[in-house]
Amino acid sequence: MMSRPALTALAQSLPETVPFVGPEALERRSGRPFRARLGANESGFGPAPSVIAALAHAAGDVWMYGDPENHDLRHALAHHLAVAPENVMVGEGIDGLLGLVARLYLNPGDKVVTSLGAYPTFNFHVAGFGGQLITVPYEADRESLSALAEAARRENARLVYLSNPDNPMGTWWPAAEVESFAASLPDTTLLLLDEAYGETAPAGTLPPLDVTRPNILRFRTFSKAYGLAGLRCGYAIGEAQAIRAFDKVRNHFGVNRQAQVAALAALADQPYLEASLANIAAGRDTIAAIARDNGLTPIPSATNFVTVDCGRDGAFAMAVLQALANRGVFVRKPMAPTLDRCIRISVGRPEEIAIFAEELPGALRVAG
Repeated sequence: MMSRPALTALAQSLPETVPFVGPEALERRSGRPFRARLGANESGFGPAPSVIAALAHAAGDVWMYGDPENHDLRHALAHHLAVAPENVMVGEGIDGLLGLVARLYLNPGDKVVTSLGAYPTFNFHVAGFGGQLITVPYEADRESLSALAEAARRENARLVYLSNPDNPMGTWWPAAEVESFAASLPDTTLLLLDEAYGETAPAGTLPPLDVTRPNILRFRTFSKAYGLAGLRCGYAIGEAQAIRAFDKVRNHFGVNRQAQVAALAALADQPYLEASLANIAAGRDTIAAIARDNGLTPIPSATNFVTVDCGRDGAFAMAVLQALANRGVFVRKPMAPTLDRCIRISVGRPEEIAIFAEELPGALRVAG
């Protein structure tokens, strides 16, 4: 057998896996498309018409690279957030930015604290750069702020990750609790506060922006409420020196020209955002009602999805998920112990939610 170039020892130690199996892969396996795409927490309502028009107008410019400084978008975001441009870094979605953080801050063996069952892409990045993941369990379907803080202090953690509102449970902490949690962390521990669902959260969830603290980075995205998941554009907010460090390692042409155009147009169209948020809130109520009508328990949600307690164990919830998939309905579920009793349904268009309502009773019967 021919010899081959060797991977690094770290790369060789990693499993050949990805955090998510996409609906496209599931459709290829089954040989048929989903009738209702309700599993990826995308916005089925799509981007604003003004965004689509801006993309169409800029389509002929795709022969040019995007601005490597993301200048116009950074300045527009800074104005929107009432911070300085040097406090904002644009990247290829929150996922891309979290990977850069792991690259910037983790030495092999460094401790990283997160919740057991929290967003798996972050864990993927930690493993990819040799970090040691320390997990704490959820409490009452919320990430435990006290347990995260205690673990961060005990382990002298380099990073601690918190999503607020939370994925996969849709739960949230009020701003005052998050601020107290952040203040309890060691100065040398960097808090990564993932606010991907911040726009869909109730008032009083997001703490005021404080860009003076060097050990807090906050992350937001255009993928959820703005309906631009396919263009991969997110941003980090933080203290100027911490933000400037991204320039050491980021892919400077990573945010493509169309993503910059779309994000600028989306940010400018706040009335459409407000309409989408109203649609999302109405969709959450509808999904919760469908769950209750079928004897299931919806968990109150601050996101663009509803996590539903199926009332039994993880095997039963998985059987419900698979039965829905066989009926053309794509949903996902948490996989960590205790959380795995649930399935998670994204807010989609009304016609997709109607398909879910039609197919859920049969799926529950098949699951037994």
